[in-house]
Amino acid sequence: MSIDLDSMSLRELRDLRNKLDRAISTFEERRKREALAAAESAAREYGFNLADLTAAKQARGKVAPKYANPDDPAQTWTGRGRKPRWIQEALDSGKKLEELEI
Repeated sequence: MSIDLDSMSLRELRDLRNKLDRAISTFEERRKREALAAAESAAREYGFNLADLTAAKQARGKVAPKYANPDDPAQTWTGRGRKPRWIQEALDSGKKLEELEI
């Protein structure tokens, strides 16, 4: 299939683009449905339900804060994730992390 894009008007090119976008979208949706069916079939072969295998992990409970800002005790940090600015500023000023423990 050969299309001479140079001879097409702007309107024809836009129509072609819209048709291509729809074709790509329906192709992707069809492939997703096929993949989901294959995954469900594979899960059944092993005696599982796909929903059981793909269910999100149970949310962890809240973690108690381990550190508090001495200047503002409402600012706390659990020790997980990125260090808050006040922690980094305290460390940069020479304090040790143990000094900020609750």
